[in-house]
Amino acid sequence: MAKRRNRGRAIDGVLVLDKPPGCTSNEILQRIKRMYGAAKAGHTGSLDPLATGVLPLCFGEATKFSQFLLDADKAYVVKAKWGERTDTSDADGEVVERCSTDGLTQAALLPVLEQFTGEIEQIPSMYSALKHNGQPLYKLARQGVEVERPARKVRIHSLELLEFDATHFSLAVSCSKGTYVRNLVEDIAAAMGNLAHVVELRRTQAGPYTLEQAVTVETLSQVLDSGGHKALDELLLPLGTSADHWPELELSESTAFYLRNGNPVQIPGAPVEGWVKMIGPNQEFIGVGEVLDDGKVAPRRLISNSN
Repeated sequence: MAKRRNRGRAIDGVLVLDKPPGCTSNEILQRIKRMYGAAKAGHTGSLDPLATGVLPLCFGEATKFSQFLLDADKAYVVKAKWGERTDTSDADGEVVERCSTDGLTQAALLPVLEQFTGEIEQIPSMYSALKHNGQPLYKLARQGVEVERPARKVRIHSLELLEFDATHFSLAVSCSKGTYVRNLVEDIAAAMGNLAHVVELRRTQAGPYTLEQAVTVETLSQVLDSGGHKALDELLLPLGTSADHWPELELSESTAFYLRNGNPVQIPGAPVEGWVKMIGPNQEFIGVGEVLDDGKVAPRRLISNSN
């Protein structure tokens, strides 16, 4: 009889990882999952191998809320090089076109940045994780295949110019889900009559999580070596932090009972629309809900111990 495989530890919480360069989000997820010996874990949206910064990893019950973090707003600091376009739109690719950078000025760039603030349309790069007939676009691109990609609407909340010279420029970008910063850089350069590609990309925020909360792989290794799994677990943030960017509602015992049984309820002080974080009568995190057209709050994701 075959020995039953150890499925790992049942742990719940969110780790805000400072993703290192040179690996995919899934590769680093699997590495951290092994370090924790966790039974269940998932990430909250891909970062390119070149990119670093905030990558929330969800363990156990927290995976129920990973989609909401995937859909949340993001913030980045990006550095781009003028005068060159690459096949991947970043420094990991091959240069396919060059142009002169003569005449580029900061004064000309600032009004262009204003044009790209607000709702814009982007055509996703072939080097993205979007799928065509079940196949990731980046895999098709590596095979030399290009397919038509419909434009997608995204929102750029703010664009701040951090640095500018004749060879590079850096931006702080706050944006909606689905924004491709590589495409944004190329489009800004095109509006300047020039070319550009990303050389550095660092995510500074994902939903409620920021770089200040992020932990490096090196720190995790040191903590594991010195304190084992117990010490690692202390770095996990509570499940409820995944909904900290939404209004919080405190429930009475009866209201919590009905919500736990899947019933929409009327809650005093609830917003008129959108998503809410729900806190039980003992200040415990219950889950998240959505305000319906009639003003009631419907449960959308509940943690298991609230059932």
